[in-house]
Amino acid sequence: MSGPGKWWRRKSTPAKVETYTRWSFHSFAAAEVTVFALPVLGQVPLPYAVWLCLLTCVHAAFGAVVASRALDWTRGRRAQPLPLMSAFGATSALFAGIVLWLADRDLGGEDTATALGTMTAGLLFFGVGMITLGVRSRRRVLGLVLGFSAGVGLLALALGAGMAALVASLAALFGTGFFAMTSVFSVWLLNAVYELDEARETRARLAVAEERLRFGRDLHDVIGRNLAVVALKSELAVQLARRGREEAVEQMLEVQRIAMESQREVRDVVRGYREADLGVELLGAQGVLKAAGIDCEVTGEAAGLPAEVQSALGWVVREATTNVLRHGDAARCSVGLEMSEGTVVLTVENDGAETVAGGGGGSTGGGGSGLAGLRERLRAVDGTLEAGPAGKGTFRVVARVPVAGEPVAPGIPAEDGPAAAEPVTAEREAAA
Repeated sequence: MSGPGKWWRRKSTPAKVETYTRWSFHSFAAAEVTVFALPVLGQVPLPYAVWLCLLTCVHAAFGAVVASRALDWTRGRRAQPLPLMSAFGATSALFAGIVLWLADRDLGGEDTATALGTMTAGLLFFGVGMITLGVRSRRRVLGLVLGFSAGVGLLALALGAGMAALVASLAALFGTGFFAMTSVFSVWLLNAVYELDEARETRARLAVAEERLRFGRDLHDVIGRNLAVVALKSELAVQLARRGREEAVEQMLEVQRIAMESQREVRDVVRGYREADLGVELLGAQGVLKAAGIDCEVTGEAAGLPAEVQSALGWVVREATTNVLRHGDAARCSVGLEMSEGTVVLTVENDGAETVAGGGGGSTGGGGSGLAGLRERLRAVDGTLEAGPAGKGTFRVVARVPVAGEPVAPGIPAEDGPAAAEPVTAEREAAA
């Protein structure tokens, strides 16, 4: 996919919401010209119609600039545009007053008065709405709405509108209030989306930090005491050796035994840390993807597969899910697990091909460091990995691992099944 579609898909979800919000307010400029300026050309006598149309176009363009600067301030990219907002507010009030004054001069019939009254309302509505984007205090927003509404009523009363001034003031109150609340809600929604995205990233970092702490505690518990014993016995062996005592050899043999035992225990800790349960990973991937707004379908059962096969495939599910969340912008993801001629096949497919491939997904031959690590894990169980585009807008990861015999039934312990008869080689143990 190329062009605008690719540009849009590469954006993060908060960036998409910001773009949508920004261009929604930019479109208000076009709406102001279309709804309030163009009808004047056919309902107001010349040359007033031309000047009023140009006046509305200038006001709409000015409002678009104010909205852009105000949204930049909302996201912390620039200072609050108070001078620009003040100038726009004064311009809106001035233009609305001019149009209302022209409406009072009776330039034409009832249609002319209606068109000019509608234009006055549009100038005020859009003016207050754009200014509100740059105001954070709710009291100031309320003051802005009440001030413009009261100004309309006072100006209409000064022009001799009588009771119609009250109607105009109430209409301005409801109209400007609606546009002001629309702007306030839009800013709130935009900030909420960014805050939720930051909270999700913070939660992921905390989960990683917690896992590192757990791993550090496990290593400390395993080797801390043994290292202290090794240090003491080594010091004792030195003292005995200096005295020419034969017990020094026994102490060093004990040091050797403790060191080998510590090595074995560390290997067990690392193996347990690196192993992944396939069933848990499948459920976790489905939950995480659905929480991220991605429709995820999981098919197949992991029960009965050998532990080393489940561990290797579990890492494939974990890495593929991470790539979809981190690099892609998929709307759908499917995870399938099936047996085919003595081989278990895991397929992870999503519709975020462009960004996933660009983020390290790579092709079958290349790939990023994540795929290289998966290939090493699968190689330890004689498995293979294929990853790359699979049609228009689709990215697919396929892992194949041969299984000796049929998988163990879910109700039968693993040690009683055929897969348990396959010995774990030293190479596989080292790779784990």
